[in-house]
Amino acid sequence: MAPQTLTPLTVMLVAAEASGDILGAGLMRALRARLGSAGVRFVGLGGHAMAREGIESPFDIAELAIFGYADGIRAYPRVLRRARETAAIAAREKPDVAVLIDSWGFTLRVAHRLREQDPKLPLVKYVGPQVWASRPGRARTLAGAVDLLLSIHAFDAPWFEKAGLKTVFVGNPALARDFSAADPARLLTHIGAGEGEPILLVLPGSRRGEIRRMLPPFEEAVDRLKATRPGLHVVMPVASTVADVVREGVAGWRNPPHLIEDEALKADAFVAADVALACSGTVTTELALAGVPMVIAYRLGPVTHFAASLLIRTPYITLFNVAAGREVAPELIQTRCTGEALARELGKRLDDPGFAAAQATEQTAALEKMGRGQGDPSDQAAGALIAFLKAG
Repeated sequence: MAPQTLTPLTVMLVAAEASGDILGAGLMRALRARLGSAGVRFVGLGGHAMAREGIESPFDIAELAIFGYADGIRAYPRVLRRARETAAIAAREKPDVAVLIDSWGFTLRVAHRLREQDPKLPLVKYVGPQVWASRPGRARTLAGAVDLLLSIHAFDAPWFEKAGLKTVFVGNPALARDFSAADPARLLTHIGAGEGEPILLVLPGSRRGEIRRMLPPFEEAVDRLKATRPGLHVVMPVASTVADVVREGVAGWRNPPHLIEDEALKADAFVAADVALACSGTVTTELALAGVPMVIAYRLGPVTHFAASLLIRTPYITLFNVAAGREVAPELIQTRCTGEALARELGKRLDDPGFAAAQATEQTAALEKMGRGQGDPSDQAAGALIAFLKAG
């Protein structure tokens, strides 16, 4: 199953969302560090981060950032077409291994096409579906589609190995994010804020559909907070894959946020923030790492929400809340996700620094339960991938 030699190695990586793009770029750097620049070649699909590392994508992955049944149905023909185009990369480039990153629906379709196209091509999934939270049957589905799972959650392995899929826990890259070089003073200068003036970080998501759903209640929350706290600075870091839809969405806000696209300034903003309003996702772990107390929000389309309510097996959707076994950071989901409720919870944390600090401390404790400090996940993923290929 594995190639006769590992050098030079052609690795195909497929990432269809901003979070997967970051994972892919980290894996590329780690493989290059282990094998040398001449020892590995990369092909596939990714976003801006992977492009900087050398991946030339045939199309913009932003169109694949889909969430929910309604969005999925509308996008289905496009997803199938892009899956065919992605598989065509493998047919042309003849990779030694294909690594399919997150994005369950799209990467599963790519896996099926790659398997039909070349049954001997090793297929690796990097980040599995959260079967411990809902739809455990997906473990069997994935086991039938790929040869190895690189897991970012310590509690994944029993679920997938029971289904017959070799699983290696490599750690969550979000837990390894380093904010030591961040400069909050640089952020203050950029947005024209004075020392000690409050900063609210607003993060509306990385998928176009969720951004459109989250911006209205987020706008109302900002307006309510600014009405009683005129000195509040609102900062919105933006993923490059959805920058256009965010700019369009906030263009008419009465209290427009400072949009941040520069990666260094984003890190500065995380360290400088007093509190955050975050769409549920990977960013909540990164905020906790930066020590930012937060309020977590999410809205689904009505059909998707109804289906999810029948399937979800855990009381929380935020990983550090799951790890802690309680709601360390408040989760305002669906009908609870209103501008009034969001503003009320954010106001508590803006007005009571002690309360906010206590939450930040509890968030940090929950990160320890998630495996914080267990080495560089990207390097561990690279090592597991190389070992898998050597084992053949």
